[in-house]
Amino acid sequence: MASFSAQIPLCFALMMAICLLIGVNGSIEGGQREFDYFALSLQWPGTICRQTRHCCSSNACCRGSNSPTEFTIHGLWPDYNDGTWPACCARTQFDVKEISTLLDALEKYWPSLYCGKSSTCFSGKGLFWAHEVAIEKHGTCSSPVIRDEYSYFITTINVYFKYNVTKILNEAGYVPTNSERYPLGGIVSAIENSFRATPEVVCSKEAVEEIRLCFYKDFKPRNCLGSKTSCPKYVSLPAYVSMGSEESESDIAWIPDDEAL
Repeated sequence: MASFSAQIPLCFALMMAICLLIGVNGSIEGGQREFDYFALSLQWPGTICRQTRHCCSSNACCRGSNSPTEFTIHGLWPDYNDGTWPACCARTQFDVKEISTLLDALEKYWPSLYCGKSSTCFSGKGLFWAHEVAIEKHGTCSSPVIRDEYSYFITTINVYFKYNVTKILNEAGYVPTNSERYPLGGIVSAIENSFRATPEVVCSKEAVEEIRLCFYKDFKPRNCLGSKTSCPKYVSLPAYVSMGSEESESDIAWIPDDEAL
């Protein structure tokens, strides 16, 4: 039997080999540990669209009177309780044919608000939805709760409608306006009172840019982890200002869809 002192180098070598296989999220290379909760990220078009400098057919901000005027989906993200998240969990490429029956709903409630194609995990630049599903980025990390592309999108849409943030805020008196600011605490309270959970609010300067709702794996609401906010005490919900092809005097330049900003 080898002496204790002789076993030390062997044990150390084994520990180093294991460490090399462990990813930054505490996972074995080739797989990532199961996520802890979901975050549904909703974006406010009135804030994002006013930053638009170029238009293209894929940018919903450029649809003129048909542009979105309510919170739209940014993504359904599997997250960890330590503030990190998994990404690109399987080499599965996005297939738009899998969600062909959902395209009308996705164009309306889950549109891209930018020009250019999103970076995907395994197939270069692609559709905005390819980036979000992480079939390429987030969707493949939603297993075992969500196991395929279609389920990821239909589940997200159903959760979006069940927890309708636009409706809740409008009923509480928080409506789009370019002339008034609202107390951040009031917006948070309106959502807490309806869903019994605390959201996370993200701002661009004084304007609400995103609201994130968090859920357990059974999609029951839970408090979001973000204790800090980028928002001031009083925030705005900018009303959408029409832009696009029907604006004859628009200063917005049109570019090809495949030209990234």
